[in-house]
Amino acid sequence: MALARRAAPSRADIPTRTVTIRDVARKARVSVATVSRVLTGKQPVREPTRKRIEATIERLGYAPHGTARSLITRRTNTIGVLLPDIYGEFFSELIRGIDATMRRHGYHVLVSGSHGDRGETGAMLRAMRGRVDGLIVLSPESGSHILPRHFGESMPVVLLNSAVDGRRAFDLINIENYDGAFAMVRHLADLGHRRIAFIKGPDANRDASERLRGYRDAAAAISADRSPDLVQPGDFREETGYRAGQRLLALTRRPTAIFASNDAMAVGCLCALQEAGVRVPADIALAGFDDIPIARFTAPPLTSVRVSIAELGRAAAERVLHGVRSHNRQKHLHMTLPTELVIRDSTGAKKVSQ
Repeated sequence: MALARRAAPSRADIPTRTVTIRDVARKARVSVATVSRVLTGKQPVREPTRKRIEATIERLGYAPHGTARSLITRRTNTIGVLLPDIYGEFFSELIRGIDATMRRHGYHVLVSGSHGDRGETGAMLRAMRGRVDGLIVLSPESGSHILPRHFGESMPVVLLNSAVDGRRAFDLINIENYDGAFAMVRHLADLGHRRIAFIKGPDANRDASERLRGYRDAAAAISADRSPDLVQPGDFREETGYRAGQRLLALTRRPTAIFASNDAMAVGCLCALQEAGVRVPADIALAGFDDIPIARFTAPPLTSVRVSIAELGRAAAERVLHGVRSHNRQKHLHMTLPTELVIRDSTGAKKVSQ
């Protein structure tokens, strides 16, 4: 019985040997060190030589292994981002701003959430050690005192919405929370409201405490009702806004306006008001903070304090990359991004800004 002849393998079936940096150097007639200088961009290479090496890399299809390149450059081309949570539109917008900037510069992003747990914060920082070139941190549990313990003073770090020890070598970007909250209360007062309720954020959160301070100072300035029951607890989630709305509706004297310290809680509160048959803004005016994308699509559209969230992410990304390039020897900046009052139908004002 004749044996069937095995078909000769096609070129596509034959495994191809991985192209190495030595292959590139040999084909381009240069040393491995010269190829490495072209890849890292750290030291100058004569233009004709650089072009020949780049053409050889392209022709051979050479792609340096990430680990090998990090051994040469001592960089991972990855930036760590530590957040208190990764749920919700605020954090998705923030990550969008960071990621778009990092991609433009050829960097990757490693994102983790601390979930309000100090132990988890430490674990995440330890996990990132040696894997990232810099850090962007928005986490009330990871103050400036904990970071040097894991990274020393050489790691570029940008803190968002935090208080910082001035002796530490960190960049700091904050939001004008106090002025934004103060302006919102003044807006409600201009519409005739004096019994203005406030739904707080988490007690340990700097954004929340500054917004509460702005509310209280503005309430005092306009001689508003400052009954303790008008200030309700919250944690920046829709559910707590919903529960706070229910408690405010149960008061003997209901507020005429409710200001939630973020939009997510304002959306939850809006649901509670509508379930109870309360008209917004005819019966109770409602406002939030952050101006997340969904705010303009609620019914009625939500008046809010606009924070350019994606811009906050972009600014943080640019600063940490600047720190990476300067080996954290740059002059460290403390900057505050402004907020803007965005007036929509939920407060019943005639002026509506989209």
